[in-house]
Amino acid sequence: MNPGMKVSYQNGLRNKATHVRSGNKLITDAPPDNHGRGEAFSPTDLMCTSLASCMITLMGITADSKNITLGKIDADIEKIMASDPRRVSGIHLAISVEDKNFTEREKTILENAALTCPVAKSIHPDIDVQVNFTYY
Repeated sequence: MNPGMKVSYQNGLRNKATHVRSGNKLITDAPPDNHGRGEAFSPTDLMCTSLASCMITLMGITADSKNITLGKIDADIEKIMASDPRRVSGIHLAISVEDKNFTEREKTILENAALTCPVAKSIHPDIDVQVNFTYY
């Protein structure tokens, strides 16, 4: 096995994740509503954040390949949890894109890139994913 990431339990429902190649680290905590401290991203927070990050990354890759100039892009993320079983039941994203006078075709290209990113394609269809793009 050639791991690209490593996770080590730190006690107190906290984990330290390491990206092996770069050495970058992040901490996760269980959320307060699940016996944790909630002082860092929870694993389910990271799942939702991964979706937004992947979407924005694919918008960037696509913009570069199509000679579309991107500016600032931000995503606000809402995670909806269900119980019995405890799971993510919804991810709602509001993606704000600085409008560089995009044509409707360019907006469609960028949005399609986001909606077909690898994380989006990996999310179970029972999860309600809603994405709203706003250009400002």
